[in-house]
Amino acid sequence: MDSKSLLVFAAGTALGSAAALAIAHRYLNLPAPWYSSVTKQAYETQATPPAAPITPAPGSFDLGTDEVLAEQFTRNVQFFGLESQERITKAFVVVVGLGGVGSHSAHFLLRSGVHKLRLIDFDQVTLSSLNRHAVATRKDVGIPKATCLKAHFHEIVPEAEVDARVAMYTAEAEEELLGGQPDFVLDAIDNIDTKVALLAACKRRGIPVLCVAGAGAKADPTRLRVADISESSVDPLARAVRQRLRKDYGIEGGVPVVLSTEKPRCKLVDAPGDDPLEYQIVPNFRVRTIPVLGTTPAIFGIAAAAHILCELAQQPFESEPLIKLQAQQYETQLHRLREREELLHNNHDGPAVDIDDVIYLVRELWRGLSARAPRAILRGSDKGLQRSTANLVLTRWDVSKPATVDNLVMLTFAEAEAHESASLDSIRQQELDFYQLVTAKLEKARFYGS
Repeated sequence: MDSKSLLVFAAGTALGSAAALAIAHRYLNLPAPWYSSVTKQAYETQATPPAAPITPAPGSFDLGTDEVLAEQFTRNVQFFGLESQERITKAFVVVVGLGGVGSHSAHFLLRSGVHKLRLIDFDQVTLSSLNRHAVATRKDVGIPKATCLKAHFHEIVPEAEVDARVAMYTAEAEEELLGGQPDFVLDAIDNIDTKVALLAACKRRGIPVLCVAGAGAKADPTRLRVADISESSVDPLARAVRQRLRKDYGIEGGVPVVLSTEKPRCKLVDAPGDDPLEYQIVPNFRVRTIPVLGTTPAIFGIAAAAHILCELAQQPFESEPLIKLQAQQYETQLHRLREREELLHNNHDGPAVDIDDVIYLVRELWRGLSARAPRAILRGSDKGLQRSTANLVLTRWDVSKPATVDNLVMLTFAEAEAHESASLDSIRQQELDFYQLVTAKLEKARFYGS
């Protein structure tokens, strides 16, 4: 291709690209952007630099009227549906602790459409934290983490309201930092005293809260779980928090926690010098540092964001259970079910489920517990990875329908016997919460079986 043909080709490419951008921009009905001058430049072969694009200010966050926002969050709308996504965009979430976990969680809450974020951390960005921080760069070293996130977030979703608080959470600052009726709080703090105080305050105020356990010294992403704090015996930090919540505030459970079942791979690193307390910036905070693989806190933070987003959308998920049951336990449950079908319903063909369905029902759907059992595992019960199913049985929820995967509830023997003589109408009238819990779970099982 000669130089003249190359020049014509280049000008045509520039003109075509500019036209496509202009058409797209006109479709979005926005002010003329920096590339509006490209068409003229293609003809006049001028090389003047483009003007900077205009950045919207924080304010309106309406997916119905703002076509840019609607397009930016279109994948979320496709996933959750418009009604659920609008719940997310109207939400107010507080993130306490903006290190590797908190920064990644806040980042994806923003990118997923949460309109109002309050970001709380007293600390500054350091060089050593760049291996795990969501958005910080070397230019951000030395500035507060909250301020850093706010500046970067404005570049991503300028319409969002980001309230950056350079502060440490304390009991005295509770009203200032938790006021305004937040829809959700994320605890991404790594100090036990502060963590426990925050969780207890959220429980007292009735604010949904998610606790994140230790991400340091761990690497295996397949070990991540979301469990109730009452089941937290497998994680040292979560276990310590559980004990303190029970001892200081009488809280046995009801706090979800993101944790890993992986054992720590390395130990704390001692501070240099003869007197480690010389390096203690804040009283009662640990002096020694814990080694961190940068990918792990990012995974924890994104998992926490996923949990919060699904809760806000009213489309929650249940994490893979912590418990590990033995093959014999599943086989026993299938045998018991077959016996009940034959004795109670004269069904000699057996239930319409196999051993894989029973594994799903016992472990994932009912989590090795009676449907009537409290979701929090109380003292004296199974807290570890094992769980007894000796007193449990699968039985029909609606006794008039076959024993399919979406019509089997797990109960104790005594509860199952009482259920056989009760009608679903009476249960709905007398125990509405229980009725709704079971029907919601069986709807999930129906999706599994489809």
